[in-house]
Amino acid sequence: MAAVRAELARGLISSPARLAPKYFYDALGSRLFDAITELDEYYPTRTEAAIFQSHAQAIAQLVPADAVWFDLGAGSCAKAASLFDAMRPGAYVPIDISVDYLRGSVIALQERHPSLPMLGLGLDFSSSLALPEEVDRWLGDHQLRLAPRCVFYPGSSIGNFMPTDALQLLSQVHGVCAGGADGSGLLIGVDLVKDTAVLEPAYDDALGVTAAFNRNLLRHVNRLLGSDFDPSKWRHLAFFDPHQSRIEMHLVAEEAQTVNWSGGVRHFARDERLHTENSYKWTVAGFEALLREAGFRLTRCWSDPRDWFGVFWAQA
Repeated sequence: MAAVRAELARGLISSPARLAPKYFYDALGSRLFDAITELDEYYPTRTEAAIFQSHAQAIAQLVPADAVWFDLGAGSCAKAASLFDAMRPGAYVPIDISVDYLRGSVIALQERHPSLPMLGLGLDFSSSLALPEEVDRWLGDHQLRLAPRCVFYPGSSIGNFMPTDALQLLSQVHGVCAGGADGSGLLIGVDLVKDTAVLEPAYDDALGVTAAFNRNLLRHVNRLLGSDFDPSKWRHLAFFDPHQSRIEMHLVAEEAQTVNWSGGVRHFARDERLHTENSYKWTVAGFEALLREAGFRLTRCWSDPRDWFGVFWAQA
């Protein structure tokens, strides 16, 4: 917790102030995000699901059967579970920063798939994807050390990383894949560049669910850092920056205010912004180049008829 508090404090005293999007996902934040995926404006989840449904057999021909699936940012585990019948994994390792939410998801999923070995991991992989030793022991216990591996990273969360940080994470993912048998690789969902009129409403919906998701971040920070944010004094802001090819989300101070925590303080002027998320949008060619730079080869992309979203398989 000391490292978490230090990271949060550094972000708050930086200029401009910022908080990492991984802190959206406490138990309530995870449920709010699930609600976001049901919104009319939020196209990524349903578009990605349609791609998997349309191309499941073609994808299954490339993803090895009986592979150990490492599901990054698993949340409810619903996306991976929807592919189990087509992909036939040999084991499932969901990974998420929201431990309590993940625990409930894994319990429910194990009841539905009692014969599939599962190991839930509470892990912040945003800075380092170093798998704990318990994973290697668990794989050994299930005679899976030499099985192929599929790292599953759906939902376009890779867009939360600046391109240099995305490259670093993908290089670490390649290392995880390289620990498995031949044919191991990454199956990842990526949001593609499109018209601003489609992008911006997806992050600023009419019902205000995304706004609540953004402000809930402050409640979570209060619990982690002991700060005294008043979420009612902040408004949601989201817009597309075409020069950086990214959606930016901010919280904007409705009035001048001071936020305190043990050992720190930050004064916010009226209309000052607190940067909470970036969501980079890629072209197919640009993301394939990033995968190759990270060490992957034989990339393949499936998209929807409007080319709004891409699902990539990259063999290690």
